[in-house]
Amino acid sequence: MSGESRSLRVLRRLLAAIPLATGIVLVTFVLLRLLPGDPVDIMMGQAGNVSEVEIETLRRQLGLHRPIWAQAAHFIEGMVRGDLGRSIRTARPVTALIGEALPATLELAAAALLFAVAVAVPVGVLSAVRHRSALDHLAMGTAFVGISMPAFWLGLVLILLFGVALGWLPTSGRIDPSLSVPTVTGFMLVDTLLARDVAAFRSALEHLVLPAVTLGAELAAVLSRVVRSSMLDVLRADYVRVARAKGVNEWRVVSRHALRNALIPAVTVLGLQVGILLGGNMIVETVFSWPGLGRLVVGAIFARDYPVVQGAVLLYALTFLAANLLVDVLYTVINPRMAMS
Repeated sequence: MSGESRSLRVLRRLLAAIPLATGIVLVTFVLLRLLPGDPVDIMMGQAGNVSEVEIETLRRQLGLHRPIWAQAAHFIEGMVRGDLGRSIRTARPVTALIGEALPATLELAAAALLFAVAVAVPVGVLSAVRHRSALDHLAMGTAFVGISMPAFWLGLVLILLFGVALGWLPTSGRIDPSLSVPTVTGFMLVDTLLARDVAAFRSALEHLVLPAVTLGAELAAVLSRVVRSSMLDVLRADYVRVARAKGVNEWRVVSRHALRNALIPAVTVLGLQVGILLGGNMIVETVFSWPGLGRLVVGAIFARDYPVVQGAVLLYALTFLAANLLVDVLYTVINPRMAMS
């Protein structure tokens, strides 16, 4: 596929994502308002005794007195202008709240993805090469256990084992509270490196280990099974047999001829899981008190902070669409004979 053709297809997919993301936001908008509970009642309940007049005044200030279609139209109009509104709880712009929380979530998701790939690809390849051996059965049995474990349960087990019993790793936050690092990018590892603070970098890395393993464990389990299955198919292909018949070294057959094609299904799984890593990290961030987007959304849901939830859902939808687009592009990079759909 030529570079120009690929660019046009990417542009077409980006334009097609606009109505899709808008539809997702509108569905979320309606569903949020169908939830029981009123944000004004929740806020006033925290403030103590208030009159009906004060409640009605606040409801009008927040625009909640208007019909739902008028609120939706106002939100879409603001979204087009890049304005996602203000938080009902804090009165701060939603974009600012998301911008502050997003680096922590991206850092955690990147670490989880790195952990999953680093574990799954070697395990999947070795299982396929040693098919039906004790190593294969052990690896696939471990993967099955990994898929079966809920993230919140695994997180609690890791906290109890490595945080409480052994005391090796911290169990909450992004860095030791006694350490202070200037915020430059919002990515703690990067900021500690920019500050040339070795102790802070080590602390940030230690705080990242347990939540990243918890978040990436299920992906590693799924990915290892996909890589193994794909490798088994490729290793039985005619061109691999021909390569072996020509006396090509087995390691070269696996690494140069088989692995490249076996990674295509794995890339598909990765593309889908990237969106899930970002959108499904609410439990992990809550368990480890990780100050990211997932924890922000959980608090916003309980407070019926509609603008924050809507802004986060929009971001999740765009991320999911972008990840799928990236997967299609990667297909054509790994195997140029494939066309981007």
